[in-house]
Amino acid sequence: MKELLRPSRLAPGARVAVVAPSGPVPEERLQAGLDVLRGWDLDPVVGPHVPDRHGEFDYLAGADADRAADLQSAWCDPSVDAVLCARGGYGVQRMVDLLDWEAMRAAGPKLLVGFSDVTALHEEFAARLGLVTLYGPMAAGVDFIKNARAQEHLKATLFAPETVRTITSGGTALVPGRARGTTLGGCLCLLAAELGTPHARPGAHGGLLCLEDVGEETYRLDRYLTQLLRAGWLEGVRGVLLGSWERCEPYERVRALLVDRLGGLGVPVVEEFGFGHGEGALTIPFGVAAELDADAGTLTLDEPALR
Repeated sequence: MKELLRPSRLAPGARVAVVAPSGPVPEERLQAGLDVLRGWDLDPVVGPHVPDRHGEFDYLAGADADRAADLQSAWCDPSVDAVLCARGGYGVQRMVDLLDWEAMRAAGPKLLVGFSDVTALHEEFAARLGLVTLYGPMAAGVDFIKNARAQEHLKATLFAPETVRTITSGGTALVPGRARGTTLGGCLCLLAAELGTPHARPGAHGGLLCLEDVGEETYRLDRYLTQLLRAGWLEGVRGVLLGSWERCEPYERVRALLVDRLGGLGVPVVEEFGFGHGEGALTIPFGVAAELDADAGTLTLDEPALR
């Protein structure tokens, strides 16, 4: 698995676009997130369709074409240095093929930040643009606007990435050991849903795979993992980092499943690594070479996530 192109870090005064590729965005949370970004001396601009609501499906932030247009416009705007997703939910898969990927590639590298449903964008940006992306808190996320740890780790990654080359989670080894590879992953259900789509990653071979999810019953998590296993998608993976399982069943039950499905891979696995859904979520760069030390609960990047 090859390393991807690292976008540039942000500097004070940088313009960042906030878009809503998935679910509708509560106005008060959006404004609170914008205040945080302004407090970092960033210049946030909000996509014109971010306040929209889909006329029929209330789980979508406006029409598919409009959500795609906001993302593409922001990405292709030379004055914009980064695109931050406002929230997750559901909807990226509906709009991702409406993007003009040639135009976005021609616009050159910049930074994408988001998690959860944005997993589908992380996968597409890796496959189609060859870019490092950040799996981190979203601008209108309640776990971002109210949590200092999440804010501080994202801010350090954006402005001074050399200070967070070693990500220390406090997690523990589910399967001990060290492994080297290239980071990838995201929300488990989205990775399973990507299988068979036109630009889906062929597998996690050579990778350090980050997995987390939210609000899923254990049998559903079992189904997603089993689908990835049956598809051969996990063949050659070098190591696994497990994040949060917020609003899933009691962790002891989820943990037993993770041991059952992943313990036989023969690679280091670290649990409770502190990314994804939940308070104080860490920012994890995808597409960078790194070393996982499951016993120490650390991920050490070969280079800073951003140039």
